[in-house]
Formats: sequence, structure tokens, C-alpha cells
Amino acid sequence: MKRPFVTLEQLQEIVKQYPTPFHLYDEKGIRETARGLYRAFSWNPGFKEYFAVKATPNPQILKLLREEGCGVDCSSLTELMMSQRCGFAGDEIMFSSNDTPAEEFQLAAELGATINLDDISHIDFLRNTIGYIPKKISCRYNPGGTFTLGESKEGFQVMDNPGEAKYGLTRPQMTQAFRRLKELGAEEFGIHAFLASNTISNEYYPALAAILFRTAVELKEETGCHITFINLSGGVGVPYRPDQPANDIAVIGEGVRRAYEEILVPAGMGDVSLCTELGRFMLAPHGHLVTQVLHEKRTYKDYIGVDACASNLMRPAIYGAYHHITVMGKEDLPCDHKYDVTGALCENSDKFAIDRMLPEIDIGDLLVIHDTGAHGHAMGYQYNGRLRSAEVLLCEDGSTRLIRRAETPEDYFATAIWE
Repeated sequence: MKRPFVTLEQLQEIVKQYPTPFHLYDEKGIRETARGLYRAFSWNPGFKEYFAVKATPNPQILKLLREEGCGVDCSSLTELMMSQRCGFAGDEIMFSSNDTPAEEFQLAAELGATINLDDISHIDFLRNTIGYIPKKISCRYNPGGTFTLGESKEGFQVMDNPGEAKYGLTRPQMTQAFRRLKELGAEEFGIHAFLASNTISNEYYPALAAILFRTAVELKEETGCHITFINLSGGVGVPYRPDQPANDIAVIGEGVRRAYEEILVPAGMGDVSLCTELGRFMLAPHGHLVTQVLHEKRTYKDYIGVDACASNLMRPAIYGAYHHITVMGKEDLPCDHKYDVTGALCENSDKFAIDRMLPEIDIGDLLVIHDTGAHGHAMGYQYNGRLRSAEVLLCEDGSTRLIRRAETPEDYFATAIWE
């Protein structure tokens, strides 16, 4: 059973200061997850987590993660700018972009970021843009086809379709790219790949690692390039549903270590550093969307109307994604009422839950929508003039800190031309 990281009593005090809806983050949980990840990969001396900024682009969250030794993975100009303002520089920044404008490559180069190229044509585009090829560079690999892990110990089948993804180079292109980059002065090479999203399996990362490690050995033999780092990317998921098992990062790290020692070490590549970009794993469980019940509507169904909407959390509306809901103060009551939990947008998809069995809900109840710490506030928008909400950090000492104020109508009007 999922339990919020905050009590009803705590929340009642917090909402006196910050009106609902708002996203609430748990500092203690974030730090513990970061430390657990670093313990799991401590066997690899050069290991570094490059947090995917797109998951939770809040400066205070990024600074917190930097304190825990994390870098950042950026995919746009503004993400690079935010990271720079937060104090990240040089090897602390990975720039993984696609369909990239020249100005973004320029800033990445100025910051000393490690550039991860998405296409073979970007080699000359980068060179023409900044005037040189960096001595340290990476290429994103797409093996094509369908990736299937099969039945895991957790009883969950992992399957995705890299061949339909717009990202990365083919296997022959990887060889061509490394040779070309070496000709142009590159000295340190990296490999990146992302094959499946939000996997609930301790076997995914080791399977991905084995694919990348074998590819690295082949590329070294074919091109003579010195491969110094391999980016395992993201894809390690979180259990959005209460009946799903959580990934064990210690088990995952051990599985990657075995593959490393079986494949890279015998090939004389025991100096390769590993890195990850685990946005969802790092943050999703440590964020709640807090909202209050405004209305109950009984027509063909029983609708609970809350003061949050898809502007605050898009995933259920656009993906049909499941997010667990806790009715605060009623955690132990029977879930014997069936509701659709809805927001106020003029879209029928603006529903946080459909036919969800919950305890009986009353007007004024506080609801916690779980696992919104990644791809929650970050995906917000302003349709219907519904404004993006505040972000609040629950500090380790139990106090709270506003880390992003709620938008105001003046923010909404600020970019309009009135005359």
C-alpha cells in the first residue's frame, strides 16, 4: 500500500501557508535515493549520475542533487542556462539533444559540457557551428528492432520499440561516426543508449549494459578509439501502482558490475566510467500533487472535482497513466466508493482517475496524488488560463520552503502584446 511521505496534520499546516494545488517534494527521500544509487555503483570509480533536468527543472532540486554528487543531463538551451546558474559546469553537464539548433551546441561547448550526438550528420554540423570537435564526445546508439527482456523475476515483461524511436545512430553509423570524430581530433569517446521506459525490473539495466559493453568492445576493435565512458541513460522506473514491486538499485548495480567484469575487463577496458540519467527514478516517488476537493457531481457517474487539473499533472490525461491517490486522513478506511477524479479543464480527458475505488470523499478533503516528482510540474501548461502551481520543499527537519511560486494572471498576460 502506498503511503504519503506527509501526514494529514502536517499537510493541514502546510496548506495554511501555501494554497492548493501545489507540488510537494521530500528532501529526505531525494537525498536517500541519490545516496543509494551511488552506493550501488561505488564499485565503478568514475560513476556519475547526470540527473535528467527535463524531469524536474527546479533550481533548488538541482542544487540539492549537486550536493549529493550528481551532474545534470540537459536537452535544451534553457536547461543548459538553468544548470549554469545552479553552478554546474564542465564534466558536470551532459548535453543530450536531438534536432539541435546551433546556439544550443554553442552554449554546451562554452560550458565545457560533454556533448552526446544524436545523429551522424551532427558531426559536421557541430564542427561548422563551434569550429572544432571536442576532445571528449559521445554518440547515442539505437540498435533498432524491438527490445524485449522477457519474463523477469518480478513477473514483468519489458518491451519497447527502439526501431520506431527518432533517436540515435544505427550500428554501422556508430563505427563511421567514431572514425570520423577521431579524424577530427576527438580523443575520448562515450556511448549512450535508451531502450525502454519506466521498467519495473532489476534485469533491464544489466541487459542494457551488456548490449552497450559488447558494442563498446566492437567499436574499440574496429576504430581504435579510446572509449572512456558509457552512459546507461534512464529507463529504471518506479512502481506507480501499489501492487507493483519497486526496483532494487543495489541488485541492479550488482547486475551491471557482473556484465562489466564479464565483457569489458577481459577486453582491456576496465577503465571505463559509467554514468546514468535517472530522472524518474530519482524524483518521481518523492513528489506529491496536493489538491483539495471542491465539488461532487452525480450524473451518469460519480465525479469528484478538485482544484488541480491536467495543467498541474498531464500524464493521466495524455497517457492514461495511473497515479495513486490517497484521501488524507482516510488511509485505512475501506475503498468502497467508485469515483472519477477530475479537474476543471474543458477537456474530457482532464481526469486524474477513472472508476477508481476510494474511501468516501467529502467536500474539502485533501487528496495526495502520488509519484509526481518527475514529469509532473515540468509538463505543466496554461490551457484555459489555468496557471501552473507552486512547488514546495518539505525539508529534512520538517519545515517547508517555497521553491517556486505559483503563477499569477500577470505572468499569463506578460508575453501578450496589448496594443
